[in-house]
Amino acid sequence: MALAEHIEAMAKNTKPKLPVMISDCTDPYQPLESKYEVTRKCVKALVEFGFPLLIVTKSDMVTRDIDLFKKTSTVVSVTITTIDEVAAKQIEPNAPSPERRISALQKIVSAGIPATARIDPIIPYVNDDLAEFDKLVSTLAGIGVRQITVSTVKPVRGFFTKIRQVLLEKHVKITEAYEDAEWIMGYKYLAREKRRTIINNLRTIVFKHGLEFAACREGFSELNTAKCDGTTYCENAGLTNYIKA
Repeated sequence: MALAEHIEAMAKNTKPKLPVMISDCTDPYQPLESKYEVTRKCVKALVEFGFPLLIVTKSDMVTRDIDLFKKTSTVVSVTITTIDEVAAKQIEPNAPSPERRISALQKIVSAGIPATARIDPIIPYVNDDLAEFDKLVSTLAGIGVRQITVSTVKPVRGFFTKIRQVLLEKHVKITEAYEDAEWIMGYKYLAREKRRTIINNLRTIVFKHGLEFAACREGFSELNTAKCDGTTYCENAGLTNYIKA
């Protein structure tokens, strides 16, 4: 609770410049947030002192704070890994269903707040089916989401053991997909040409539905039409202040 107790003093003594991301290390709307409201207290303090906000979450609880988001330049980015409810329960057993997250995005957009969606991570043979991806992007475009950000899964130690437990029937294919993988900064990346093919195919679908596109940490920045973190839609005020500083 220390952050929630001191955030107001910290915000007061920090000149607003670039957007503040909540959060880049863990989901700010975990179940206990409904009881303790640590995120809400932090958002309230940042809003009071004029900070632009980037909210990144998998939770539909984000809609609770729409009243605060409307008081400053805010963009909300919700991760929806797949539209397949069965697959979602397998790889994200503790997250709200895709349907609930899509509904949350719709409420965010209806409130006049810019929204993006992260379809991340893309796992071979799990959520890389192009027809399924097209259906999800079509749904998101229909509710007014502005941008799709994608990223392929980058396994760390223990990943394949976990996959064997939850996706037994697909474990062998997923493992084989990474046989020629490359190690980058401690992460195991799909081989470059495999990644490029996946990203290009997904990009084509996103463009078909008229949305902006970005791929995070893939090494193909030339394919992006917006920043992968979504700050394109909330940074103007912050950057103006920064340039004047």
